[in-house]
Amino acid sequence: MTVLSIGDMAVGDRGQVVRLARGDRSYREKLLSMGLTPGTEFQVVRLAPLGDPVEINVRGYAMTLRKAEAEMLNVKRIDP
Repeated sequence: MTVLSIGDMAVGDRGQVVRLARGDRSYREKLLSMGLTPGTEFQVVRLAPLGDPVEINVRGYAMTLRKAEAEMLNVKRIDP
């Protein structure tokens, strides 16, 4: 299993959250409360031209994350 960040994925890729990296505790708790818990599946919907921010579809809603915020998520790609 190769662990990636959301920034390493392309539009249309599906992934699954493996774990949250260590970092700012309050932001980590915010990501967890928004539903980005280990095991959660998501799909990359769109990337801004310079790669920041990235929009994902998770648990039936669209979420936009800045690249630095998305780096806290360790994910794996799910084959279609």
